Amino acid sequence: MSGGKGDADNMIPVLFILIPLVSGLTLFFFKNEKSARSWALFSSVVTLFVSVSGLTFFNDSNHLKFSAEWLSFLGSSFSVKVDGMGQVLCLLTAISYPVIFLATWKNQYSKASSFFGLMMLEQAGLMGVFVAMDALLFYFFWEMVLIPVYFLCSRWGGEKRVQATFKFFIYTFLGSVLMLVAIIYLFSQTSDHSFSIESFYRLSKILPAKTQGWVFWLFFAAFAIKMPVFPFHTWQPDLYEQSNTPTTIVLSGVIVKMGVFACIRWLLPVVSVASFQWGDVVTSLAVTGILYASLIAIQQDDLKRLVAYSSIAHVGLMCATIFSETTIGFQGVMIQMFNHGINIIGLWIVVEMIGKQTGTRKISELGGLAQKAPSLAIFALIIGLANLALPLTNAFVGEFMMFNGIFSSGATRYNVIFTVLAAASIILVSIYILNMIRKVFYGNNNEVTMAANDIKWNHKLVLSVIVILIIWLGVYPDSILNLTQGLSETILKQSDVMHLFSGK
Repeated sequence: MSGGKGDADNMIPVLFILIPLVSGLTLFFFKNEKSARSWALFSSVVTLFVSVSGLTFFNDSNHLKFSAEWLSFLGSSFSVKVDGMGQVLCLLTAISYPVIFLATWKNQYSKASSFFGLMMLEQAGLMGVFVAMDALLFYFFWEMVLIPVYFLCSRWGGEKRVQATFKFFIYTFLGSVLMLVAIIYLFSQTSDHSFSIESFYRLSKILPAKTQGWVFWLFFAAFAIKMPVFPFHTWQPDLYEQSNTPTTIVLSGVIVKMGVFACIRWLLPVVSVASFQWGDVVTSLAVTGILYASLIAIQQDDLKRLVAYSSIAHVGLMCATIFSETTIGFQGVMIQMFNHGINIIGLWIVVEMIGKQTGTRKISELGGLAQKAPSLAIFALIIGLANLALPLTNAFVGEFMMFNGIFSSGATRYNVIFTVLAAASIILVSIYILNMIRKVFYGNNNEVTMAANDIKWNHKLVLSVIVILIIWLGVYPDSILNLTQGLSETILKQSDVMHLFSGK
């Protein structure tokens, strides 16, 4: 064990993984649904407490870390560390689970102990992805997230869940195979035959540009599927539509951040020359996805599919900004990963409440819901405005920084064109979000909405937490930005081609 200010500090990243892992395994032995639900909520609250405690111990010069022997005969160790970006995403994951469990407290599941057990194992995998400092360990946790998702979607989903889950499995399996090939090849090129992140980073100064090129695409394909980025996105709307609400929320709020996170942690610093060479191509795909998904969202009548395409557009902007390779852009992406997670979770809870109240998710069948559920209407409006990045909401700061990063990029000759095209999404998101709110909550009641009631206390509680975070980070974004500033500069300095860029 190494690093940190003491043994307790060092154990914090381990506890991020250990608490949900042990809780998840324990849940499979529960017989009573109420007990399983309560234990899952309690465990998620404990994980949140540990995550918040980690913020108290955190400082830029002494990252919390833990290292122990794991698969030493393969050159791999159980090496985990909490840096700024990891802390932000672990906090997002920790916040998400109690919010999800409270928001869906009354939902019934067959074999509830298995359902909640898989949910907690999924959280353990997510935590591991965000703190892993060993490539093989990172891959292990990456797969640990996908396995519970497969069973959660295929066992507790909608009528077409099998087809949607199979499509998701094919996409993610192929992506995982490509990533594993890249990891094994890079391992073979390290001087010390190690999977450590430091050994992989040193390769950026050794590997020839041509080799970096094909390694780049092996990695990026896996990460692009997870985000997802156009044209790797087609699994997402179907799976979101067919999945149960808790799984959909985790997929959209947290799991898609794995791809964004991995690009920053494992792609740009390891194959920096190829990232520069192929940056325009990737940015073109991302910007195309932004416009495509936004236009499709405008046409949607199903609330779940509207939110799904909205998520594709927002993540596409993050992807485009990463390859601008600017400090302000990186900062914007890191805070926006957290902000998007909070906002999209809020939207999914609103969609869930609308479906529960009315029995439908079709926008054309709704109307006047504000008269029957005024609290829900207020929460939906605030979360909707945050989703379109209104000033004084959390998303405004992140999007402003991301657009600034793309515009000031010296990594591309097309920075102005990319900025203008990406900025068109501001208009498009305003169209589909405001139209959705108008058609669902305002106007006259109809037979579908006449019987609706206002939301319960648990829904008001979780939506209040989300609204508080939206306003807090809109007014005081430094609470996140201060954590990630040093990391943004470190990752950019790692690049071999920094001297070719301007405006960094």
